[in-house]
Amino acid sequence: MKVYAICFTPGGEETLGKILDGFERWMQEELCVRAFALGSYRNQAGESHGFDARVQAVQGRLSEWMAETVQDTDAFVFVGAAGIAIRAIAPYVADKTKDPALVVADEKGQFVIPLLSGHIGGANELALRIAAEIGAEPVLTTATDVRGLFAVDVFAKKNDLWISDMKQAKLISARLVRGEKVGFYSDVPLEGELPAELVNAVEQVHAKSPDETAVSCGIVISAYEKQIFEDRLLLVPRCLTVGIGCKRGASKDKILEAVQEVFAQTGLSLKAICSIASIDLKKDEAGLIGTAQEFGVSFETFSAEELSAVEGDFSESSFVKGVTGVDNVCERAAVLVSGGELLVRKVAKDGVTVAVAIKIKNITIP
Repeated sequence: MKVYAICFTPGGEETLGKILDGFERWMQEELCVRAFALGSYRNQAGESHGFDARVQAVQGRLSEWMAETVQDTDAFVFVGAAGIAIRAIAPYVADKTKDPALVVADEKGQFVIPLLSGHIGGANELALRIAAEIGAEPVLTTATDVRGLFAVDVFAKKNDLWISDMKQAKLISARLVRGEKVGFYSDVPLEGELPAELVNAVEQVHAKSPDETAVSCGIVISAYEKQIFEDRLLLVPRCLTVGIGCKRGASKDKILEAVQEVFAQTGLSLKAICSIASIDLKKDEAGLIGTAQEFGVSFETFSAEELSAVEGDFSESSFVKGVTGVDNVCERAAVLVSGGELLVRKVAKDGVTVAVAIKIKNITIP
């Protein structure tokens, strides 16, 4: 997470320094923090004043600084009045799935308030962490947090699950706030206990006769496009690796069509794809590279020796072995990069072969 923090007064800079100390204690590898001070107080104080060397002075207007930084950060921390932060961020607020997190702390460090993107953007978690580090009072206003209820968007983010419908996620939260029960079904192993407001629907799914207590609305965690509930929110784990073999020069469109057809036939969700894999003879194939880019995932290749060493029951082709040095590319590549199990065996279409493996991962209940 990249965080830009800014203050406007000497008192604010003192509090910002405490926040920076806290970030250093946090020592999160993926946390990158830059700190700024905007205001005339630095110039008026003169060079002899001992300002925090970690805080960079900014010239010009806040709107100019915001325009330069808003596309380059995951979160903002403002030390000052909430109104300043709101006016600064307002022109850039667009979508809760894309907006940066916004956290405000008063200049004395008494309160820390997440104002924007509390769940998906991580503002609530960031505010709680800052408050704990500087001894402030966190002020959370999101209904599920205030009531101590399950927050589906936070849960999805922590477990790297794709949310199929943000409107439906909002409706799920609204049901929970109203005290209604929401079903929960997962193909993926769970770690932790379900909160009381969620009903484990595994027994409901496998029941032979209708149950009057069965819920009609629920959350489904699956790499498959399962319905389960009449009114469902699908959360898709990024757990599928797609192994691909192809003729030289195969186009991206042809490869995409083959992958999409396999997923449509098997009921798998394309959103579950986490990697594309092949043999290193294909590492420069534009069609394969473009396919990985289309899905926003990595493209990994392996030598014939590495693929041959993969253990398992795979389809064999003497022709493929004669050309590549290994009897099967797509199935072996899919299993090798996943470290898991073969889910869909080789499917051939117009010179493209596709196989799918699943990476076993657990889902953590907060």
